[in-house]
Amino acid sequence: MASWIQELQFPHLNIPVRHDRFHTVEPESPIPAAHGDCLYLSNLDDMIGARVFTPTLYFFEANNQSSNRKFEPKILHEALAKVLVPYYPFSGRLRETKNGKLEVFFGPKQGALFVEASSELEMSDLGNLTVPNPAWIPLIYRYPYEEAYKVIDMPLVIAQVTRFKCGGFSLGLRLCHCLCDGLGAMQFVSAWAGTARSGSLVTDPTPCWDREFFRPRDPPKVQFRHIEFTKIDDSSSLTTTLWQTKAIQKCYRISDEFQTLIKSLAQPNDGHGCTAFDAMAAHVWRSWVTALDVKPLDYELRLTFSVNARPKLINPSLKEGFYGNVVCLACSTATVSQVINGDLPETTQLVREARKGVTEEYLRSTIDYIEVDRPQRLEFAGKLMITQWTRFGMYESADFGWGLPVYAGPIDLTPTPQVCVFLPDRNESLGRSMVLCICLSESAASRFKEHLSEVLTLNL
Repeated sequence: MASWIQELQFPHLNIPVRHDRFHTVEPESPIPAAHGDCLYLSNLDDMIGARVFTPTLYFFEANNQSSNRKFEPKILHEALAKVLVPYYPFSGRLRETKNGKLEVFFGPKQGALFVEASSELEMSDLGNLTVPNPAWIPLIYRYPYEEAYKVIDMPLVIAQVTRFKCGGFSLGLRLCHCLCDGLGAMQFVSAWAGTARSGSLVTDPTPCWDREFFRPRDPPKVQFRHIEFTKIDDSSSLTTTLWQTKAIQKCYRISDEFQTLIKSLAQPNDGHGCTAFDAMAAHVWRSWVTALDVKPLDYELRLTFSVNARPKLINPSLKEGFYGNVVCLACSTATVSQVINGDLPETTQLVREARKGVTEEYLRSTIDYIEVDRPQRLEFAGKLMITQWTRFGMYESADFGWGLPVYAGPIDLTPTPQVCVFLPDRNESLGRSMVLCICLSESAASRFKEHLSEVLTLNL
């Protein structure tokens, strides 16, 4: 049982990287957009939380047993140019309209940014490649004076390929979240990878834009409170602890057996059951709040998480190949006292109800809410935001012809320390284990693992 929760260590490194070449990658052949054209973005694409570049990093070994193909950056460069034809919106830029809403527009000298880089290190010098490490930041390209949440007039695909002395390489990728959610991003990556493997364009499914599917109703019809967006007075110790004292990133491998145990212990008392995500989200929330010793006890906390709303859309359903944002924020609320003193089934029921509350009508209400009252800033007061990446197929989507990556995922959560990520575990011998990444204060780190593990002592 002791191995059911394993803290993963990562070294503090200095990774010297030299940027050797910069390329603007334009679509290889004509696209259905001329200079001056623009494309509509839905309010789901244009939520304030989507105005980011999602950084992901992929590591590929030099001597992958499944491939004897020599690595050449040119292969990725040329495949990207091919993929940008059916995925042509990624070759454009974002701009604001009069009411502050974003749209994609097309002009001269646009396209994706492709950076060739190199390092004198070997991949073995980087230590454990199964766990996100903030020291990997040099492997993802950022402009020298880039600002947080800046997406206007930026390339919408930013890729950095870094070659290591051993012959292995990394692909640091930043896709603008306004154009795709996690599933959409993996659809794009899968097409790019398939094209790189074959040398000719591969798109399965055929990409579909169709953002007008999510136009707001006329007049807008906001039917829910949407507490996920509501501004709340920040009178708790939570954000002070995480933002004013330097938060640290902690990662844990969570076994399938532990997840199964938590799910069995978390079953709500109403007899309607729960999912493994409901149970783990509730348990992580309770452990995090307790470890951080949040005060005051009557302060109302929020747990938010993204729900894939694709299955909710029935009449009509989304067209196959749609890669835009179809995620809706679910939100559970409870006071600090309720979270730390309530039992796990009660907290799990709150999570389940929030998840099940994301219906097609809730999604449409979200779209209309943003149309009426477009949030201009992210609200962090009292929040933990959990993102589940375990179902994206990140490894399977990223075989560019050099085998599956040894790591695929994020790097550094500390810039937004109220985010927690559930990641797939590449170690296939461990079954359906996952990697949990979360930010804590230095003093809370050991307490968090204790609270996370304490259910094991109850079941010896």
